[in-house]
Amino acid sequence: WIVLGSTSWIKGADDAEQWCKDNEKEYEVVWDLPYYQVLEKLSQSEGFVYLPKGGDTCPRMVIEAKILGCELQLNDDVQHAKEIWFDTEDLFDTEAYLYSARERFWNALRSTMEWRPTVGSYTTTRNCIDQDYPWRQCIESMLEFSDEVVVVDGGSTDGTWEDLENWAGKEDKLNVYKVERDWSHPRHAVFDGLQKAEARSRCTSGFLWQMDCDEVVHENDYDKIISLCKNFPTDIDLISLPVVEYWGGPEKVRMDINPWKWRLSRNVSHITHGIPKPFRKNDEKGDLYSLPGTDGCDYIHTETFEPIPHACFYTQEVHNVKIAALSGNIEAKDQYEIWFNNAIEQLPGVHHYSWCDIERKIKTYKNYWSKHWQSLYNIEQEDTIENNMFFDKTWSDVSDTDVTTMATRLKNETGGWVFHQKIDFNNPTPHLNITRQEPKLMKDD
Repeated sequence: WIVLGSTSWIKGADDAEQWCKDNEKEYEVVWDLPYYQVLEKLSQSEGFVYLPKGGDTCPRMVIEAKILGCELQLNDDVQHAKEIWFDTEDLFDTEAYLYSARERFWNALRSTMEWRPTVGSYTTTRNCIDQDYPWRQCIESMLEFSDEVVVVDGGSTDGTWEDLENWAGKEDKLNVYKVERDWSHPRHAVFDGLQKAEARSRCTSGFLWQMDCDEVVHENDYDKIISLCKNFPTDIDLISLPVVEYWGGPEKVRMDINPWKWRLSRNVSHITHGIPKPFRKNDEKGDLYSLPGTDGCDYIHTETFEPIPHACFYTQEVHNVKIAALSGNIEAKDQYEIWFNNAIEQLPGVHHYSWCDIERKIKTYKNYWSKHWQSLYNIEQEDTIENNMFFDKTWSDVSDTDVTTMATRLKNETGGWVFHQKIDFNNPTPHLNITRQEPKLMKDD
């Protein structure tokens, strides 16, 4: 009898030898021999004993021993031993199966190489025409790499919804839905997350790409998104990817914000959007609101509301370099700029136009965002000079000329600003220069 010699515990060599001794079998331990000699020994042997200690799906030596006429002593860890093609006295059945296995192997390999995952994208809209958002370019870019694009409109009154309906009538991959809410509700800011959750729930593809209606995917990233889906990490459901956020135009890119955002995920039922568990609160009327620290649109578990873990390319080491760069360290800024340019070339992401038109953004702050954050965080904020982070006057006293002048100064004299505190032109935020041009869809506009 032949026993396979091995120092690996999982091969069960000691158990095989013991079986031979217990059953008074004359045996030889085959060890470190050329392949042809192993086959010769098997052909001259009465049997082969193989007792692995863990699952072995299809050990070649067992199959060779059977074809060469050996009796076999196996255990249940030889996982093909009870399959019909092997567990038979008719050797023709075994040989026929093995010959056809070559074709099955190559067909399976070809199928794997040619497999393309289905990708769905989703976004939400509301009065995008009045807001002058690049919402059409946003959707156009998603259509380029997606099998379906889902748009949920919150009840636009400026023609956005009618344009969406007309577009969807001409584009099979575009699916639009109107989900109206009471946007005058004291907790209307919570609805943003609910709208995203609604859009996500209507997607049917295997992988989902989410973006806001002022974000656009660069044409160089279309194929990268498909490739990333094909090679999606097996132990994670959500990936964060780069964000290029312009400041006052495509000439400046902000470095004072997170360079990543939750973006690509598996379409699994336990993922939705909303306020994470640590931030969830209810007001005196029982309506949900959030503690500061989230925008209310995070990826969360549908039942527990816990945040969904995500894989990210942004490390603590890179973060430390960015902080040093923001503090005025020129060498750190150069290092961070190189890292950022490499990141956006290697990974798919979006180009964010929220602050590209600073004048529009300031007007939105004046007319909307202050009310939004008060609604989301259940706070009351009076229109005072102290609460206006742009001007040394109340918002009610801010004129259109003031806004235009401030926007010009911010664009020319700074590279960004997080308006949790008043703007300080004596300590301007540095910005990044990137080698990539902005998306062609925006340049063609």
